[in-house]
Amino acid sequence: MEKDPFKEYFVQSEPSKRDKSYAWYTAIGLQNVDGLKPSSYLLDTAKRNIEGEISIEQAQALLNSYYKENPVTSTQDRTEEADKVSACIAKLLSEKAFSFTANEYISIHKQLFSGIYEHAGQLRTYNITKKEWVLNGDTVVYGAASELKDTIVYDLAEEKKFSYHGLSTNDILHHLATFVAGIWQIHAFAEGNTRTTAVFFIKYLRTLGYDVTNDIFAKHAWYFRNALVRANYNDLKNGIHATTEFLELFLRNLLLKEQNPLSNRTMHISHAFKKVDIEPPKVDIGVQKVDIEQIVKEKLPNISSKTRSHILKLYTAYKDIPYFGRTDVACTLSLKPAMISRLLKMLLARGLIEPVGGKGKGKYRFVRF
Repeated sequence: MEKDPFKEYFVQSEPSKRDKSYAWYTAIGLQNVDGLKPSSYLLDTAKRNIEGEISIEQAQALLNSYYKENPVTSTQDRTEEADKVSACIAKLLSEKAFSFTANEYISIHKQLFSGIYEHAGQLRTYNITKKEWVLNGDTVVYGAASELKDTIVYDLAEEKKFSYHGLSTNDILHHLATFVAGIWQIHAFAEGNTRTTAVFFIKYLRTLGYDVTNDIFAKHAWYFRNALVRANYNDLKNGIHATTEFLELFLRNLLLKEQNPLSNRTMHISHAFKKVDIEPPKVDIGVQKVDIEQIVKEKLPNISSKTRSHILKLYTAYKDIPYFGRTDVACTLSLKPAMISRLLKMLLARGLIEPVGGKGKGKYRFVRF
């Protein structure tokens, strides 16, 4: 937002006012992911709620009455959407209740966009592409429409099983970035995916003990979305790899109160072109040829012939590549997201692949045998 309308509340000592102001500030800031701006009426209504003059439900009722009396006539004017969705987000962020389930995720979309989109709370039934500025007009490969619910359920189930015990702060942030990037990549709805994911993620972070009452989402909502895009995009022929590094910077500021500069310009893929490593991979001379088929048989004796074929194909494609990710696997094997997740998990568990740190953050490579 160009002007901070709630600054006076951030430094005062009343926790209830401070918490409500952060909820509204985040809610309004998140509209920036779709280039939406709130009305002055919404800002005045939000302040009345923060001051305790009206409840959040009364604020929503006032907004409904306002737009009944002042209907938006232009299809290009999305101020009503910005105002009403902001109020819904503020309400959800003010509530403590939360369930880490696919139904909760879908319910959040329904609560945010009921009365705005006809498809509120409904999974999309068709495949989509979206031109992204940060990708020079290219698109992320989003989840297949036929697998949306199953993929959400699977990703949440995997996260529920994950243990953060003993992890370093860097590893925790990397995992959280990978998790939220994966949920967002599914892109379960026709519109409103980033705002839905942000609300779900904020509420989940609170269950992990994090204090997310600051202005990072409000000030850098567009950066957050672009970071999600870069975490799910590969263009290997030009040396561009999906990376969570930008999301991790965002999370360091959000959760650790660091002051890392968050610049959208640095995420544009034109910067990545300059980092292409054109040095050919080093070849080990005189090393005995690896019998990968035998190794797979020994480590995974009970898998189907089809799964074995997938692994061998993947090995052939990426055995000499520094790192690869889920999108690479999808391009190589044409598998559904849930199947890719299961395959990678199995390969990790059996020691056939390993996570790559540093430049290849969030990626894997085949273990050298």
